Amino acid sequence: MRVAILSDIHSNLEALEAVLADARAHHCTHFVCLGDIVGYNANPSECVQLIQELECPVVKGNHDEQAAIDASTKGFNELAEEAIGWTRQHLSREEKRWLTELRLTRQVRDFTIVHATLDTPRQWGYVFNDLDAIASFTYQHTSLCFFGHTHWPTAFVCDESVRRIAPGHIVIIPDKKYFINAGSVGQPRDRDWRAAYCIFHCDRHTVEQRRVKYDLATTQRKIREAGLPERLASRLAQGR
Repeated sequence: MRVAILSDIHSNLEALEAVLADARAHHCTHFVCLGDIVGYNANPSECVQLIQELECPVVKGNHDEQAAIDASTKGFNELAEEAIGWTRQHLSREEKRWLTELRLTRQVRDFTIVHATLDTPRQWGYVFNDLDAIASFTYQHTSLCFFGHTHWPTAFVCDESVRRIAPGHIVIIPDKKYFINAGSVGQPRDRDWRAAYCIFHCDRHTVEQRRVKYDLATTQRKIREAGLPERLASRLAQGR
C-alpha cells in the first residue's frame, strides 16, 4: 500500500491537481492531508472540495482555523492576513464548518499526523531544527509522524539522540522514531518552486519525497486577477 502525504496546499489548485496526478501515477491508493488547505492563493473552495472528495484523514492547519472564523485571533503577518480575509469571502458556510471541525492530530494506521507540533498543536509552533523536534518526539507514540507548517521538506530521527536527516528517501528502522515534514504542495519555501509531497510505502517501510512541476503561470494569473497581493504571485516562482 502507498499513501500520499499532502500538506500546505494553500488554495493552489494547479499544484494540488498535479500532485494528485503524480501520486496516482505512482500507484498511491490512499491519501492523507496535514492541513492548511486554504490561504494565500486563489482557489480555496476548489481545494477544499478536492480534499473532501478524497475522503481521506485530514488535520487542521492554522490557516484553516483562521479562514473559518470572522476575524483572526493569531498573529498573522500583513500578507497572510490580507489573503486570509479574502479567503473567508470565498468559502461557503458548509466549507467553513468542515474546516472548523477538523481535528488537530490523528493516528492513521500505525503513524501519526499533525500540522505543526505534537506537544502544543494549537499553538502552531514551527519545527526547523533538532531542538524544536525534541518536544514533539516526547509526545510521539508511533514510530512515524508526518507534519507540515514550515513549507520546508525535512526529517528528524530519534534514537539515542535527535538529529536531522536528509528527507529524500528514508528507510523506517524499527525502534527509532521519525518526524517527517512533507513540504508544501502549494507554496514551497525551500527555493524550489515545484510542489512537494511524500509517499509512504507502507509495505517497504520507506518514505519518498517527491517534487512535481505544475502550471505556475496559471496560478500566478489567478492570484493577480483575484486582486490578491502581487508578492503572493511572485514568491511562487522563487520557492520562498
